[in-house]
Amino acid sequence: MPTPLDRAMRSKNAFFTFAGIVTAVAAWSIWGQGDMFPREPDPTGDPESWSESDMRRWLQNRNLLPSGSASRDELLERVKANIRTPRRTE
Repeated sequence: MPTPLDRAMRSKNAFFTFAGIVTAVAAWSIWGQGDMFPREPDPTGDPESWSESDMRRWLQNRNLLPSGSASRDELLERVKANIRTPRRTE
């Protein structure tokens, strides 16, 4: 007489559950990391010449979220206060 474990090992449901888990993990590793659709690159050059949306994006990428009503001058001041020398990419 088969035990419940024997019946579970022969079950198609167990196979499909395992296959589903493997598929979900593979899909997450491919699409879930966020690298498939990279963000726009940071603006470069003098912050004085950046648009307001460039400054907001630069601050957003660094979690320095400005208020929604911040003026261009306030954004520029915040960018200049937090800007550093560019990172070297090798």
